[in-house]
Amino acid sequence: MKKLSKFVDTRIGFFTLLVVLFWFKTLFAYFTDFKLGANGLFQYLILVFNPLATTALIYSIAFYFKRARFFYPVIMGLDIANTLLLYLNVIYFREFTDFMTIATMTGYSKVNQGLSGSSLALTNLHDIFYWLDIVVIVVLMLCRVIHFDKRAIGTRLAFAFTSMSLVLFGVNLSFAEMDRPQLLGRTFDRTYIVKYLGIDAFTSYDLVKSQHIHEMRQSATKSELTKVKKFTDKHYAKPDPQMFGIAKGRNVIVIHLESFQQFLIDKKINDQEVTPFLNSLYHSNDTYAFDNFFHQVGQGKTSDAENMLETSTFGLPQGSLFATLGSDNTFQGAPAILKQRAGYTSAVFHGNVASFWNRNNVYKNLGYQYFFDASYYDTSGDKSTGYGLKDKLLFKDSIKYLQTLQQPFYTKFITVTNHFPYDLDDEDKDPNFQTTDTGDANVDNYFVTAHYLDQSLQEFFNYLKKSGVYDHSIIMIYGDHYGISNSENTSLASVLGKNADNWTDFDNTQLQRVPLMFVIPNAGGHGKIEHTYGGEVDVLPTLLHLLGISTKRYIQFGTDLFSKQHSQLVAFRNQDFVTPHFTSVGGTIYDNRTGKVAKLTAKQKKRLKKEQEFVQKELSLSDSLNEKNLLRFYHPKGFKPVNPADYNYSNGLKRAEQIEKKKGNKSTSIFSENHDQSTVDDYSTDAPEQNHSSTDSNRIKITNPDANNK
Repeated sequence: MKKLSKFVDTRIGFFTLLVVLFWFKTLFAYFTDFKLGANGLFQYLILVFNPLATTALIYSIAFYFKRARFFYPVIMGLDIANTLLLYLNVIYFREFTDFMTIATMTGYSKVNQGLSGSSLALTNLHDIFYWLDIVVIVVLMLCRVIHFDKRAIGTRLAFAFTSMSLVLFGVNLSFAEMDRPQLLGRTFDRTYIVKYLGIDAFTSYDLVKSQHIHEMRQSATKSELTKVKKFTDKHYAKPDPQMFGIAKGRNVIVIHLESFQQFLIDKKINDQEVTPFLNSLYHSNDTYAFDNFFHQVGQGKTSDAENMLETSTFGLPQGSLFATLGSDNTFQGAPAILKQRAGYTSAVFHGNVASFWNRNNVYKNLGYQYFFDASYYDTSGDKSTGYGLKDKLLFKDSIKYLQTLQQPFYTKFITVTNHFPYDLDDEDKDPNFQTTDTGDANVDNYFVTAHYLDQSLQEFFNYLKKSGVYDHSIIMIYGDHYGISNSENTSLASVLGKNADNWTDFDNTQLQRVPLMFVIPNAGGHGKIEHTYGGEVDVLPTLLHLLGISTKRYIQFGTDLFSKQHSQLVAFRNQDFVTPHFTSVGGTIYDNRTGKVAKLTAKQKKRLKKEQEFVQKELSLSDSLNEKNLLRFYHPKGFKPVNPADYNYSNGLKRAEQIEKKKGNKSTSIFSENHDQSTVDDYSTDAPEQNHSSTDSNRIKITNPDANNK
C-alpha cells in the first residue's frame, strides 16, 4: 500500500489512477446501462479495451502543463468533463436507447426546460458509482492524503504518452475494422461506433461530421436541389378521385397523441378497455383508420414527428431538426400551404414552454400564425406535469382561444400527460380502471395515463359536437412515437400475449405502429380500417389531398395513403424498413407472417436489395434537403416564402379578438357564429384541478421567461 501510495503521489501515478478509474466506470456503463450487443469473445475484448486509448489520450494533455498548480486542476477537470459526458450518455440512453450527438448537445438548451419532468425518473441508485471516485479523490487531495508532485514531466515524455495513446487507438481501430469493415465510412449505427471505439471516439467523430454539415450548408448551391426534385417527382402518387377533396374547406383539428402506440387500440386490461372512446372512433363509419401506420422518428422524437407531419420530410440522422436547424431553415409546411392555397388560420395549443424543442422559432418558419404555449394557461400547482398542462385542462382551457380563430382553421393540440415517466396524480386516476401488474412501473403506469388521455379526448369531442364545430371539421389523430422503449418491451410482452424469452428485434419493430385516424363527419359514412402500410412522412400529402389541395408542386417524400400509387415501403430513420411482407432490421430480414428470419428466394433478395437502396437514397436526399437548406432555392408556383418576422406569438388572444372586431359581420370565428356568445360553457370536464386554486407544490412548474410579455 505504501508503494501504491507513493506511486499515486507522482504525476504518472495520478494519471494512471484516473485513467484506470474512468476505464472501470466506462465498462460499468457498458455492461449495466448500455445495450451494445457484443457477440463473441473478440467483440468483448474490443469492448473492454476501447476506453483505454481515448481516455489516456485525453488525460495526457495535462502532462504539457509543467506547474503542479496547473497540472492537477487540468487533469481533474478533464476527468470530471469526461465523466459528465459518459453520465449524460447514460441518462440519454435510458430514454432514447441512443447516444448523444453534437447536434443533441448543441440543441440541448432548447429542450432542457421541458426535460426536467423525466430527468429524475431516469436516474438509478447505482449512478453514484459514476461520481464517487471523483468525490473521494478530491477529499483525499484536500486532506493531503494525495500529495501534489512538483516535478514536471518533460515534453518528450509527455509526447511519448500521447503517442502511445494514439498507437493504442490505432490498434483499437484496426481490430474494429477487422470485425466490422468500413465502420466509420458506413456509420450504419451509432451503437457500433461506441461498441468498437468508445464514447469519446464517437463524440469526436460526430464533431467532425457536424462541422462537415456546417460547411455543406455554407457551400450548397441551387443545382443540388435538382436530384431531390427529380426523386420526389418520380415517386409522386396521384390522389384517389373518390377521396380527393372530401373534406374541402373544413376546419382541420390535429390531435397529437404523446407516446401513444397502436397496440393500445382495442386493448383490454382486466377485461376493461384501456381507450374505450378511441376504440369507438377507430370503428366509426366516420373514421378512416390505418392499422399498419408506423412512426419514423429518430433522436428528435416528438419534434421529428411534427416535422414529418408539417413538411413530409424526414428528421435528421442525428439530433433534432427543430432544435438544431429549425431556427433558420426554410420550410414549405402545412400552415403556409393551407393559408396561401385555402385561407386557413393556423394555431398550436401546447401546455409546455414555447422554447421546448425550439418551437417558438420553428413554428414561425413554418408559418403558424398563433402559438398558445404554457404562458397562456394556468400551469400552477397540480395542474401540470413536468411536461406541461394536463390534457383535460389543455383541451378545456384552449376553447377561449380556439373560438376566436377565423374559420377555416388548421389547429394542432399537443398532449403531454401520456409522457414518460407516466406519472399521474391519484385524483386524476379512474378508480374503476385497474392496470397491469408486470413489476415494471413504466409499463403499468403507461396504461393509466393512456386511459386518462382517452377520457380527455372524449370530453373534447363532446364540446366539438355541442358547439357544432364537429360537423364541419376533419379531425386527424396520430401517435407521435413509442411509449414503451425497446429496453422495456420484454416487460410488456406478457401483456401482449407473447413470451419475453422469445422476444426479438422483429417484435420491437412491429411495435413502431402508432395510430392514424381521419375523422370526417357527414362525408358519406364510408369510413373503414385500412391495412395499407405507411409512415408519418405520408401524412401531409394524404391530408392535403383530402382537403382538395394538390401536392404535386411541392417537394414531399411521403405519398397519399389512399392513392393506388402509394408505396408501402416504410423507411425508418436508422435505415431499417418494413413492407407488407418483410421487415429489415440491421440487415436481417424477417418474414412478417412468421416473425422468423426469412428464407428468401433469389428474386426476393434482389427486390429487397433494391428496397434497401431506395431507403438509403430517400433518407440521404431528405437529409441533403434539410442539412443544406436547399428549399431556399425552390419557389413552387403560387407559394410565397415564409417570413418569420411576420409572426409574433405575444398577445395571441387580443390579436384574434381584434381581427373579429375588424371583420364585424364577416367574421367566421366560432364566437362570432355563435352570435358573439362564448362557447366555453359548452365544455364539460371532470378534471379535479379545475376547482383548485393555485397552491404551492413540489412539482416543477412550467414557466416561460417571456410570460410577462403575453
